[in-house]
Order: sequence, then structure tokens, then C-alpha cells
Amino acid sequence: MSNQAQEAREALGARLRGFRKDAGFVSGRAFALATRWAESKVSRIENGKQNASEEDIRTWCIATNRQDQTDDLIATVRHIDELWLEWRRQFQGGAEKRQSKAIPVYARTKVFRIWHPTLVWGTLQTSEYAAATFRQVVDFFDIPDDTEAATAKRLERQQYLYQGNRIFNVLLAEQALYTNFGGPEVMKGQLDRLLAVMRLARLSLGIIPRSAPVHIWPGNSFSMFDDKLVLVETYSAEFSVTQPREIELYAKAFALLQQSAVYGTPVRDLIFTAIQHFDRMPTD
Repeated sequence: MSNQAQEAREALGARLRGFRKDAGFVSGRAFALATRWAESKVSRIENGKQNASEEDIRTWCIATNRQDQTDDLIATVRHIDELWLEWRRQFQGGAEKRQSKAIPVYARTKVFRIWHPTLVWGTLQTSEYAAATFRQVVDFFDIPDDTEAATAKRLERQQYLYQGNRIFNVLLAEQALYTNFGGPEVMKGQLDRLLAVMRLARLSLGIIPRSAPVHIWPGNSFSMFDDKLVLVETYSAEFSVTQPREIELYAKAFALLQQSAVYGTPVRDLIFTAIQHFDRMPTD
């Protein structure tokens, strides 16, 4: 979980603990008996180890006679939920909805900083490559298959490569050129696409060679939108970073990653080498 989300959850737990003590419940056990909860649940909520649901908040406020705080605490819970969104919840009904949510963010962003250590950034993907990634998402999370619609929505983001005065700083690790989505032909098409888009004036495409000295561990992929938002992806969830001091850390990490990257002709050479690799690979 992001530090910001965890800190918010711990702060909420401390506040609820204060309500409990002020109401005369000297121990979590006494409060658990009054609410008919497990004592462990009270402890986990108060120590920021478990999310409190909106219903939990209502019960807590009634038991401690702090109903006047219910709306404020529920708003806090919803904010924490927004900081850490489980993929399964985001993908309810399919993947298209999550892709649609990205469009307004892209529309208002002026400077993008993108780091992907293992795959090509979505906005630079071909339709075939994107569809292959979505088929994996559908299988992994066992969600409705809306691959075609999700792919179309992802490709909508490409319009911003050509509109306005946006700046795109994109970093990929060399592994992203080889992570095989869809087979050799799909990969060669995707690599050709990278050769084409790297000519765009407002796109800076850097690749970190696999043997390059690094100044910070690669970590998870992340996307920075101006200095206002960072989205970080894991297998289970995506979390949002909005706290300025945390955003500064991601900006620092991106700058350190850039020091290991090559640009221009060396990038083209790495891409051509990857194409040759897939040329030699047998097709089904």
C-alpha cells in the first residue's frame, strides 16, 4: 500500500481509538462486546491494519455517541479507498471502464513521466499488442471479456501524442522490448510502432539497457501526470499518490532512472536487435 494511504488509515484508526476511550470503553475487548465484533477486528482497525467499512464507521459512531462525526469519517474512508483501488473492483464489468477513467487525466496533463520496466506503455501500444495484454487481464482477474472495447478505449489516448503542447518523457527497460505479448508478429509490429513514434517532437523515448549501471532499483511501473498525481501498478491493485513529498520521491526516482537510459540512435539499435530476435523466432 502507498505510504499516503497507510498513513491515512493509521490516522483514522487513532481517531476511532480516541472515540472509544472517550466513550468509556477502556479496552478493545469491552468495545468488541458492545458491538458484537471480534476483538481482533477492533485492534486491526485501530492500528491501521484493516480498512473500516462505511457500516463499521456508523456502528462505531453510534456506540461512542459521536454520530456528528459519521459523515466526516465516511468521507475519510472513501478517500482512503480512492488511494488504493483493487484491480478486481476496478475491473467489475470489464476493463473498458478503467480505460475510460484515464482519458480526463490525460486531457489535462501537460508533462508525462512514464516508467515501464517490462512492457510498452499503453499509449504507445498497437491494437494487437494492447489486445494481448487485455486478454491476460481478463484471464488473470476472471472478469467479463471486453477486450475489443478496452483496446479501443486505450488507443483513444494516442490522440494526445499529437494535440496541444504536451511533453511525454517515456522510459522503458530493455526487457520491455522482449516481453512477448501475442507472438513474434505482434511483437515486431509493436517494435515498428516504437520506431515510428520516437520521431515525434514532443516524445522522448529512453531505454535502459539490461547491462546499464543503475542508480536506483527499478521497482514497479509508474506514471506521473504533471506534479499532481502518480499512479503505481501492482498485481493486486493500483494506488494513487497525491501527497507532494511522495510525488517528489517519484520525480527523483525518474531522474535517477533517466541517468541509466540511452536515447536516439542507441534506442533504434536496441529496437532493431529485438526485431531480429523475433524474426528468428518460429511462428505457430
